[in-house]
Amino acid sequence: MLTAQTEDLNNGTLDEIMRLLPAHYDELSEHKIVGIPLDPQFDLYLARAAAGQVLYVTLRDQGELIGYLVSFVAPGMHYRSCLTATADIFFVKPDRRGADGGVLLGKTWINECRRRGVQLMQIGMKTRHAVHARRMLESCGFAETEVMFWQFLDKG
Repeated sequence: MLTAQTEDLNNGTLDEIMRLLPAHYDELSEHKIVGIPLDPQFDLYLARAAAGQVLYVTLRDQGELIGYLVSFVAPGMHYRSCLTATADIFFVKPDRRGADGGVLLGKTWINECRRRGVQLMQIGMKTRHAVHARRMLESCGFAETEVMFWQFLDKG
């Protein structure tokens, strides 16, 4: 049975997410393509979590972590009066997709944001995976509002 819930991002749950990060990186990272290794600043995540600025939603099947959504909750940089949740990363194990787990994860995130008084939720996706993520996000009530462009610069 799939469940989604908010959890504290602490050392115990951080250990769990660290086991899924390599698969997440292998599948979705644009940085990997140009040779930039995965090297999260876990100390900053934990500091922001301690300050109440991290919202961590997990997707579990009989207790096993199969997906997650990590977002930062803070007043908007341009709109101080607008409490904003900005998704950092979200992932569902590829072999567990298609069973509405992503929708359950998204709706749990929305409900917790609503409970915390968040006014704006933002979430992005890699364009090469957009067809799957777009369906899930639109079914949760999100609308596409922005396109982002990247350019990696050579070192030197």
